[in-house]
Amino acid sequence: MTKPPLTLYLAAPRGFCAGVDRAIKIVEMALEKWGAPVYVRHEIVHNKFVVDGLRDKGAVFVEELADCPEDRPVIFSAHGVPKSVPSEAARRHMVYVDATCPLVSKVHIEAQRHFDNGLQMIMIGHAGHPETIGTMGQLPEGEVVLVETPQDVARVAVRDPDRLAYVTQTTLSIDDTADIVAALKARFPAIVGPHKEDICYATTNRQEAVKAIAGKCDAMLVVGAPNSSNSRRLVEVGAKTGCSYSQLVQRAGNIDWRALEGIGSVGITAGASAPEVLVNEVIDAFRARYDVTVETVQTAAENVEFKVPRLLRAPA
Repeated sequence: MTKPPLTLYLAAPRGFCAGVDRAIKIVEMALEKWGAPVYVRHEIVHNKFVVDGLRDKGAVFVEELADCPEDRPVIFSAHGVPKSVPSEAARRHMVYVDATCPLVSKVHIEAQRHFDNGLQMIMIGHAGHPETIGTMGQLPEGEVVLVETPQDVARVAVRDPDRLAYVTQTTLSIDDTADIVAALKARFPAIVGPHKEDICYATTNRQEAVKAIAGKCDAMLVVGAPNSSNSRRLVEVGAKTGCSYSQLVQRAGNIDWRALEGIGSVGITAGASAPEVLVNEVIDAFRARYDVTVETVQTAAENVEFKVPRLLRAPA
């Protein structure tokens, strides 16, 4: 039986970013150095496949530091943690390794600098996301106000409208964030922004790559986890820029084949915490059903690499 033809447009860049790659290496190197178990506060990155693989090697994932014994190392996830967490680990004399993405740490430093200059912070982010919790937890209670939409900006209450600064979660939609920033600047003309955009290079690059292929595709599949903010933003970007069927899939087994009947082209990308092996799994699933032509559409080149903490580096 002849397979129907199908063009797959692969977005590039896609998948792992430097911060995710570093965080995973930190867990692997900690297991190598200290043996199992090594505890990890929160999922090291938001991807079940990655987390399950590290769990098989001896990582134990917990939500709170209170769930960790004092005699085993603990790693803080790539999303960052409130200042109270390392303070508590130090009080308990625990060995801990901070796997916070350096670009998230940059936002933490910005927030502290603005606070030291007497400015109240407004954070653009998603309530309950661990990165938002970690960033807001860098400053005392009440010093950071969260907004999620332009409508929130209209309602937000601040201490002094002339003494404000803003930071953002690193994994937001570029376009949606621009609308919120515009609303902030319209209401608070004196508000101070970051020296350099807080939304990270990887989030920006992956969204731009999706924009480049969305108009060519009958469907868009984003390989990623439901709790991955950057993956969900890719789904939204695909839908807003020309591809009405834009869906998140964790693995090939999640593809809704009936919804794809009669299509001629599919765009494929992956969130920053999704490994390339899962992308290949999806491509193989299409090859089993279609006569596939693969076209890679590259919009940027990435060569960023972050060093692991000194505690885990081999002696020189």
